[in-house]
Amino acid sequence: MTEVLVVVDHVDGVVRKTTTELLTIARRLGEPSAVFFGAGIEAAQEALAKYGAVKVYVVDAPELDGFLVTPKAEALVAIAEKTSPAAILVTSSAEGKEIAARVAVKLDSGIITDAVDVDASGVATQSVFAASYVVTAKVTHGTPILTVKPNAATPEEAPAAAAVENVAVTFSAAATAAKITEVAPRQKSGRPELTEAAIVVSGGRGVGGAEGFGVIEALADSLGAAVGASRAATDAGWYPHAFQVGQTGKTVSPTLYVANGISGAIQHRAGMQTSKTIVAVNKDSEAPIFELADFGVVGDLFAVVPQLTTEVTKRKG
Repeated sequence: MTEVLVVVDHVDGVVRKTTTELLTIARRLGEPSAVFFGAGIEAAQEALAKYGAVKVYVVDAPELDGFLVTPKAEALVAIAEKTSPAAILVTSSAEGKEIAARVAVKLDSGIITDAVDVDASGVATQSVFAASYVVTAKVTHGTPILTVKPNAATPEEAPAAAAVENVAVTFSAAATAAKITEVAPRQKSGRPELTEAAIVVSGGRGVGGAEGFGVIEALADSLGAAVGASRAATDAGWYPHAFQVGQTGKTVSPTLYVANGISGAIQHRAGMQTSKTIVAVNKDSEAPIFELADFGVVGDLFAVVPQLTTEVTKRKG
């Protein structure tokens, strides 16, 4: 069976859920092999084996951490040229898509980005043009390179060996042309990463101000969810731009998306329309968000959301 390369998304060896999703998808296409960049394989190997990685190609070099994405792209190209994989799967993050694009150019291969599903024949499903259309596409030239959005598949265990193979790569001068000069840790909120969360609770203009996000955060914490915000809320300075959901912000595809005080303009819909279940709370019964929502509540979010938070907390207890 032909190998399918899966680029591992991890933090110090802690494998993100997105990688277990990619390994699950990879088994539809062939035999999954993980590509692990950096240190921490000892911590990651068990998780990779649990979800079906037959091999793990490890590239651990100082260039991977000290420079921008080019060294990772070159390392992935070297592994792809060695293994001739049936496909290469990468998480649809900002870094992942840049790596994938560079690899596609170097391998002279087709690329599909932001897939929300991939079937056994390699046909990818995308949500395009601000989520106005659903498109199916397939790479017809070279090695298919696919970037897949988080929550595109339910991780399924399939124990395998995850045999480690260390790979030495000689990097070009171009790969070290842009050096990272400073790294600052992001303040932790204790909540899931927005783009990976199974549940997202968002607030918009209807929240009324920065203090209004207190009720949004309370509901999110009761559900174990991430917090998001509309462009109107972040532009007003009510919530950090890092949490903006939309065409010019982050794209999310959770199992449950709760939109509070968000009108549902196309800019916002583009960032969350592929959510599995959408719940909207808005006092305007004509708000466009209700056209998209699976469940809607017409009412003041400051009356509705605290009641919901109380009920969720009660049922959890």
